[in-house]
Amino acid sequence: MNVSKLNINQWAEEDRPREKMERLGAQALSDAELLAILIGSGSPKEDAVSLMKRILNDCNNNLNTLGKKSIHDLCQYNGVGPAKAITIMAACELGKRRQQEKAEERPDLGTATRIYNHMHPLLQDKDVEEFWILLLNQNHRLIKKSCIAHGGISEVSVDIRIIMREAVLCNATILAVCHNHPSGSIRPSQQDNSLTTSIQKACQVMRIHFMDHVIVADGYYYSYHEEGKC
Repeated sequence: MNVSKLNINQWAEEDRPREKMERLGAQALSDAELLAILIGSGSPKEDAVSLMKRILNDCNNNLNTLGKKSIHDLCQYNGVGPAKAITIMAACELGKRRQQEKAEERPDLGTATRIYNHMHPLLQDKDVEEFWILLLNQNHRLIKKSCIAHGGISEVSVDIRIIMREAVLCNATILAVCHNHPSGSIRPSQQDNSLTTSIQKACQVMRIHFMDHVIVADGYYYSYHEEGKC
């Protein structure tokens, strides 16, 4: 009895490589499943995962050996044409290059001075106010910085919901905020004070440590933390 081969799209959703990666993360996939995502499809007789399993088996299931294959070598397999072969080779080359790279050093922004030194080059020439959030891990290392609002010469409108959403999405445990005063004055306004209080209260609810609000001028800064106000 002939049994037709199931296309990957006909597999149970939890077994499909793309859906499995989205649900469980890349680390949950086998080498063959990861490569199958790259090539997209197999042949009429073989799905992409089975095809990559067969190719890897011929490489003793060693990615380094796979990386030594030429376009011609890979095209000997039914279901692999030049485009798929080049995709596989490009993935192997990226893997080699990643091994040669050092991990990116995240800046330590654990003090107001470090925040100022990090943000001043970005803000010193701005002629309008910009409001930035600095999302940090528990070691005060920067995860992400983002400008969430910009406005006029003397004020900017900030939505606290955006701040907290970004902090949660980035798994930040520490939050600092920063904005510039194009006027050159570092004296906080009443709006600055109210905003700082609101952010601090939101962080308390979300159990995120609110470290500081730094106001940047050209050559000077004001730190709510250093002034004992947060």
